[in-house]
Amino acid sequence: MRKMATVFLSGVLALGLAACGGTKEQAATKNERASEYPEKPITMVAPSGAGGGWDKTARSITKVLAETKLVDQTMTVENKPGGGGTVFLAEYATQDKKNSYKLFVNSPPILINHDKKEGNSPYGYGDTTPLAQLTTDYGAIVVKADSPYKDLKSALEAIKANPAKVTVAGGSAPGSMDHLVAILPAYKYGIDPKSVKYVSYDGGGEAMAALLGGNADLIATDASSVGEYLKAGKIRVLAISAKERLSGDLKDVPTFKEQGADADFTIWRGVFGPKEMTADTKQYWEEKLKALSEHEAWKKELQANGWESEYKNAADFKKFLGEQDKVVKELLSALGMEK
Repeated sequence: MRKMATVFLSGVLALGLAACGGTKEQAATKNERASEYPEKPITMVAPSGAGGGWDKTARSITKVLAETKLVDQTMTVENKPGGGGTVFLAEYATQDKKNSYKLFVNSPPILINHDKKEGNSPYGYGDTTPLAQLTTDYGAIVVKADSPYKDLKSALEAIKANPAKVTVAGGSAPGSMDHLVAILPAYKYGIDPKSVKYVSYDGGGEAMAALLGGNADLIATDASSVGEYLKAGKIRVLAISAKERLSGDLKDVPTFKEQGADADFTIWRGVFGPKEMTADTKQYWEEKLKALSEHEAWKKELQANGWESEYKNAADFKKFLGEQDKVVKELLSALGMEK
């Protein structure tokens, strides 16, 4: 009996050890599998046409991550224009919610498009995983170099006198970011925002082409995207939406407030992943994007594009988005555009 008991106990111990070994082996395999990410090329989506702020941001991020070898896998940029980002987000939130090999850049439109009444998107930042905020930019009101409008006040007076005669364009849909940047100073100047003749294009590059081609009298766009046109003498920047004047090429451009329109608007930009991104993959991108924000190569890219650095990690970025969402809702409500 004693011998049988010994054999039985030995068997139990063997099974227990085998089970422990199996658990450790499974855990090791799982950790190894998680550590292998990324195993294939990664796509960074700019939900707009080429030439705008999202496009430039996506290309700068992928360029620096590759050059610094922070990410070993190939990274490509894909432009997905349509509806100021709503077309892409609808597809992403439903078809790519587990696809950690596709990330995207965005800014206030991810909030605005979800909160506005007209052309409302059922999807918002809650249908994604916010990974990091990287930059801050501002809006700019721009005209052709030979425009009769020499400052913001003269343009606003023309709109006030006859709104139908002044075409304002932007690279996003009505009620979206460029539209808000365009009508904010008008609203603060005492003009009915609904009377402003606004024409939308898919991306800042197309809006700029419309301006230079004579199809718009002025455009609202990202301040960081106008440098090359300004240096080439093709445009005049009437005003910026910052609280204070900027440095660099736009140092002489007055703010909205300086010209009688008591308003300002910040354009943050950040990186988002799919809603059902795994914890390990989220941590991977948090580490990579933080390292990117601190790298000298990124700081040079910021300077070259006229962007200001403002890094927030995933937790802080998500909290910030919640706060910004309240601001956007208040703004849209004041303009009669909240859903």
